[in-house]
Amino acid sequence: MPDDRPAQPWRIVIVSQVAEVAAGYAHLVRALGHEPVAHVATRRRSPDETPPAGAVAFLNRLLYEGPPDLPLVFPATRRQLTALVRAFDPALVLCTGFPWRIPAEALALPPLGWLNGHPSLLPEYRGPTPMAWAVRNGETEIGLTYHLMDDEFDTGAILAQGSVPLDDADDLMTLNDKFAPLAAELLPIAFDRLARGERGDVQEGGSYQSLFEDDYALVDTALPAGDVHRQVRAWSFAPFALGERGPILVQGGARRRLLRTSLAEVDGAERLDCADGPLWIVESEPA
Repeated sequence: MPDDRPAQPWRIVIVSQVAEVAAGYAHLVRALGHEPVAHVATRRRSPDETPPAGAVAFLNRLLYEGPPDLPLVFPATRRQLTALVRAFDPALVLCTGFPWRIPAEALALPPLGWLNGHPSLLPEYRGPTPMAWAVRNGETEIGLTYHLMDDEFDTGAILAQGSVPLDDADDLMTLNDKFAPLAAELLPIAFDRLARGERGDVQEGGSYQSLFEDDYALVDTALPAGDVHRQVRAWSFAPFALGERGPILVQGGARRRLLRTSLAEVDGAERLDCADGPLWIVESEPA
């Protein structure tokens, strides 16, 4: 390893719902000479709820694709989150893809703070689903920003940021693959600034996007095919919804959720006529 490893490694708690992200962070943290001590996630449901579709697969990914040598901890409440972070006595908490607003008492625990990796070029696209909004708006690049967390969503001071191309064929898996080398480039910058006592660059202006509105859950074939295609892609990047999860196509009283479409004809795909021409339904499910 290079000689610029810290003389005193930081104890770092990793907080993420994404197993691959947590595993990647554990590797990066060690490469930078620090010590990951725990992986914190939430089960995303109340104990008395019926498990939602995909819950078992989600938990299995955390168990078997997350950092294999770290304790995996599931706080049931935000108050428990504070107690658990305190128990691991971290110098820093590294967070990406976690749905809870972090309580102030938890934010105050680590001396270096909470460092969040947000998938946008902050201050633009604050909020819970930045990748989905970037796709919806037809962006051709997508950012990754490391910023210190405060008591609002995605408003803390910025320590490092960069971007990667956003292509029409990208999905969550391919974007994760693109983000991995970018994170490896940006995280050392953020850590170095923290080690030198810097607290980042204050954000000014920007925008906040919440979850998609109810109307966006329904497909309107009176729109151009490109708009409908972007709607289908945008929903594939939106794991949460305020109401019904879209995009829903209603035809003859039957309802389907469109999972994948193409602007070019695909063998075996179903034609859907839109305002300016056809769109091809590659994959759908009952809704």
